[in-house]
Amino acid sequence: MTYRLTHFWLRLLFLGLLAFPFSLKAQDKKPNIILIMADDLGVETIGSYGGTSYSTPFIDAMAEQGAQFENCFAQPLCTPTRVQLMTGQYNVRNYTQFGQLDRGEKTFANLLKDAGYKTAIAGKWQLGKEADSPQHFGFDESCLWQQVLGATDENGFDTRYSNPVLEVNGVAKQFDGGQFSADVNSDFLIDFMERNRDQPFFLYYPMIITHCPFVPTPDSKDWDPSSPGSPTYKGDAQYFGDMVAYMDKTVGKILAKVDELGLSEETIIIFTGDNGTDVPVVSQYRGQAYVGGKSRTTDNGIHVPLVVKWDSHISPGTQSEDLIDFSDFLPTLLDLAGVKSPKALPVDGVSFLPQLMGKKGNPRDWVYFWYSRNGDMESLKEFARNKEYKLYATGEFYNIQKDWEEKQPLAMDQLDQADRKAHQSLEKALKKFEGIR
Repeated sequence: MTYRLTHFWLRLLFLGLLAFPFSLKAQDKKPNIILIMADDLGVETIGSYGGTSYSTPFIDAMAEQGAQFENCFAQPLCTPTRVQLMTGQYNVRNYTQFGQLDRGEKTFANLLKDAGYKTAIAGKWQLGKEADSPQHFGFDESCLWQQVLGATDENGFDTRYSNPVLEVNGVAKQFDGGQFSADVNSDFLIDFMERNRDQPFFLYYPMIITHCPFVPTPDSKDWDPSSPGSPTYKGDAQYFGDMVAYMDKTVGKILAKVDELGLSEETIIIFTGDNGTDVPVVSQYRGQAYVGGKSRTTDNGIHVPLVVKWDSHISPGTQSEDLIDFSDFLPTLLDLAGVKSPKALPVDGVSFLPQLMGKKGNPRDWVYFWYSRNGDMESLKEFARNKEYKLYATGEFYNIQKDWEEKQPLAMDQLDQADRKAHQSLEKALKKFEGIR
């Protein structure tokens, strides 16, 4: 009897030890996070938002299978957006100058790495020329354009697309075998994903594409694999559609790899753009011609897509009208990882994870902008906006539902009750940031 009881308990203990690690792993593994941000891509370029000029089947499918946010707003230009996105703070607190992120700042990658994530970045940097910049800001591995090196080679050819010059973990490399940078960057991230599939990973892909110069892609009829790069900054806007299609195809490539690795239920994939489409581009958007507005504070400079996919977690076809700005990404990513933001770190953003899960969450009443390309006060544009109105710190007040191009500010002596209520709310929002700088 004693032998039988002892044997029974030993067997039970053995089975429990076998089961425990697997159940613990399944329960405790944090979700993988992939954040993809296209360069110079406004909301009007995406089919699921009502754009009809370009082909974006993979992003459209993401929206069908996941969530789409109607009111997501970035800064009008790349560096201001990237600083706000990565730190969760409005530029009024920590922006220095174009092409730089203050090395005293903590980014979402720093915080996720500290929480046990393996982290990688590929694409466009432009946040400081120190050789260790990506690693300093929390990325284990990097494959970047315009880190230490400039945008052109010694002959004046742009180095970002065909046969690109990229810096891989801080070491410059000329890809001269007919490669296209979107393929090099996505292959780098896929390799990282494959090597780290058994632990939580964070991939940040600030894409180089669709920024000018507008050039042929490998899917264009006149693609030249021997091209040394564009000799001009703008290139030719006729290729913008090809670039949008290739951007979308690259997103699809990453989605397919997540599925192939069996990680679709463990991986949240977020797609957005860093600012509006470049100025020469005119697209068809919801039945009207829509001019790109990069660097402008009107809607065509700041209204960007936000599409999120997470199989078995986000209900297919989720639509949200809630206001989102780029300070909201950091707290959302930390929420996903179950990480608390350090008390000493000021975070202006509000997590939108509840909305992704079909809950009400804590929707914003307004979003705030402090925008200065070079950090100077002379060119500063500061404003707050909700879904219908916008108020600049200089006093101009617009109904942007009726006048999104901001051609005629509302006369203060002719405001109706709804106008006055909105003005008071946005004025209060602006006052929250007085005296910070």
